[in-house]
Amino acid sequence: MYTGAPVILASQSPRRKQLLEQAGIPFQVKVVETAETFPPELAIPDIPVHIARQKAIAVSSLCKPGDIIIAADTVVVLDNTIIGKPQDREDAIHILSQLSGREHRVVTGVIIQHGGEEIAFSKTTAVHFKSLTLEQISYYVDNYKPFDKAGAYAIQEWIGAIGIDSINGCFYNVMGLPVSRVMEELERLKLSVSGLD
Repeated sequence: MYTGAPVILASQSPRRKQLLEQAGIPFQVKVVETAETFPPELAIPDIPVHIARQKAIAVSSLCKPGDIIIAADTVVVLDNTIIGKPQDREDAIHILSQLSGREHRVVTGVIIQHGGEEIAFSKTTAVHFKSLTLEQISYYVDNYKPFDKAGAYAIQEWIGAIGIDSINGCFYNVMGLPVSRVMEELERLKLSVSGLD
């Protein structure tokens, strides 16, 4: 159970909320809409960190000086190309057809800000889908409507259970937050900053 400074989650993601709750981290959600843009020269692992930083900066004016801000962004990468959120049903089917039978990477960038200090890191998990039929893909898209999810899927849903045959790395990172690493950083912050206990 985390007992440090108040935590602000700069995300509306139900998955990230669920993971912080599971970790026993009390938090409030504060969100300001930001453009998820990035400089074209950034390396792929730096892109979700950059976007997460923009989210953290956007909510900083809504927070108290002692608050800890946690922001995150997740991207799906296939053949060194970022696969975004699907635009519609056809796009979701197309994306999942591309991922079928292949390995892709899920990269989550995390920013933790407190008192003018910033912790920034990214975590990568390799995910392999077995070959999926068009019937399976269509069933998933029509029943789970993954239009708000990078890569057009959520690992904790039906398609993860029947379609993913291996992962190399943190499972929760694929859900959107490498929560064990976040907890480590929060505990380290608590020890290093006086007055948090």
